[in-house]
Amino acid sequence: MNASRSRFLGGLGTAATLALSFVWAFPLLWAVSTALRSEEQAVAQPLRWLPSPATLSAFEGVIAQGNLTRWYLNSAVTSLAITVITIALAALSAYAFSQLQFRGKNVLLWVFLAGLMIPFEALLIPMFRLMNDLGTVNTYAGIILPQIVSPIAVYVFKGFFDQVPRELHEAAVVDGAGEWRILWRVFVPLSANVLWAIGIITFIAAWNNFLWPFIITTSPDMMTIPLGLTQVQDAYGLRFARTMAAAVLGGLPVMLAYLIFQRRVTEGFLTATGLKG
Repeated sequence: MNASRSRFLGGLGTAATLALSFVWAFPLLWAVSTALRSEEQAVAQPLRWLPSPATLSAFEGVIAQGNLTRWYLNSAVTSLAITVITIALAALSAYAFSQLQFRGKNVLLWVFLAGLMIPFEALLIPMFRLMNDLGTVNTYAGIILPQIVSPIAVYVFKGFFDQVPRELHEAAVVDGAGEWRILWRVFVPLSANVLWAIGIITFIAAWNNFLWPFIITTSPDMMTIPLGLTQVQDAYGLRFARTMAAAVLGGLPVMLAYLIFQRRVTEGFLTATGLKG
């Protein structure tokens, strides 16, 4: 009886998971299906679930008439820079809060983590004024600099560094290693899974960020993919196939990045939460 009930509950859980997966994946599948249609098929009635025949004309039109290559370059440069700098700053800050002793450390840590409670939108005006005063409007620096501070990344790194046995730090000090060398030769290698997890999440967030690039850029040549997609829609009007094709091309890199590094992300968060040694 217990075995039968267990199988029933397991089957029910599997069915629920498949149903939720379909609900999550349906908009993505519909976007791909629409992108593979001609403009006539995209608005034809009655509605068809699959393109017949499938065509790449929408993708060809976006690539030929849009500025997709430049937007890809801008997104790649800014997202990679934001990811690398964010990880470096977060690791340095977390190591100081976790392993070093200095006056006011706890107060400074709480002040720093208070940044989690401040919405990004509340900082838009002062950040734009600062970037404008620095002359970084319509530049990579203007897009990158306001996005490189991540209190949550510091918190995650610190949580992991706190779990590292104190003896490792003391042994490295006895061997004559300085704090800088201990961080990059001991703590960072040990936190590889956490680093990958934070890196992928940061990269995806930076790639998908629309609001700040919209505020800081006015030149089409400096637009990133999310912002450029709005220009595609404005330029093409209600051309659903091309709009969906642009959306698919814009989201493809982050989807591939997550699929490739999915195991790293999962292991990283398990390690950071102490569920995996």
